[in-house]
Amino acid sequence: MELSVEFFPPKTPEGENKLRLVRERFSESLKPAFYSVTFGAGGSTQSGTLQVVSEIHAAGESVAPHLSCVGSSRDSVRVMLNQYRELGIRRIVALRGDLPSGMGQYGEFSHANQLVEFIRAETGDWFHIDVAAYPETHPQAKSPATDLQFFVEKMKAGANSAVTQYFFNSDAYFRFVEDAYDLGVTQPIIAGIMPITNCSQLLRFSDACGAEVPRWIRLRLQSFGDDTASIKSFGEDVVTDLCDQLLVTGAPGLHFYSLNQADAVLAIAENLNLGSN
Repeated sequence: MELSVEFFPPKTPEGENKLRLVRERFSESLKPAFYSVTFGAGGSTQSGTLQVVSEIHAAGESVAPHLSCVGSSRDSVRVMLNQYRELGIRRIVALRGDLPSGMGQYGEFSHANQLVEFIRAETGDWFHIDVAAYPETHPQAKSPATDLQFFVEKMKAGANSAVTQYFFNSDAYFRFVEDAYDLGVTQPIIAGIMPITNCSQLLRFSDACGAEVPRWIRLRLQSFGDDTASIKSFGEDVVTDLCDQLLVTGAPGLHFYSLNQADAVLAIAENLNLGSN
């Protein structure tokens, strides 16, 4: 069972310094198998992603940059693959990505399986490729069945493993994994985990990405109002219990969406006796 952590590229020098301190805390106490670094819509944080990835790699940590279909051409992806390969990066997260407002179409890749196939054709087995999975169905999917079929195609295109969108209903994850394996998927499907630290932020994120916040959790969070201590304490309990269910039932890994924050993730890990602290 492996643990991993996602970061996004900071936009200010203060954010960069903060992220270094956050990463140091993770590396000391959690020792993640790898970090992933997101890629902004339409390539908006491409240089920031490269900078963060380079710094993490230089520190001797395993890191996986995100690559997106949005706004990408074969030539631009080829350039990025060569950059990462020259750095010695061995892991990539290949995503379709969501179109930013005002952008009417994807680039030369319209689906993630095409991106995975291209990476394999260009670089062979150099990269470990992760793709996305949606236990509660992608919000733009025509149906759960078609969404599952797209997922299977990504895995058959050459992905080594998948990381799910976050969820709070473990049954959705278990059902998705079972259905995928019934269709021939054999690769690990790592559970994506979102700590709960802010009610309005969580609900906004969840509405946008299609992750369901169960009614009882939503109501409890809203009942706390501006009591951030109670929100964080309740959130820590809920997510610790979720992770415990996943680990007991044999999930191959947990991927924490850290939002460049360490406290909540490390508290959950400590509750589960994970890491070296």
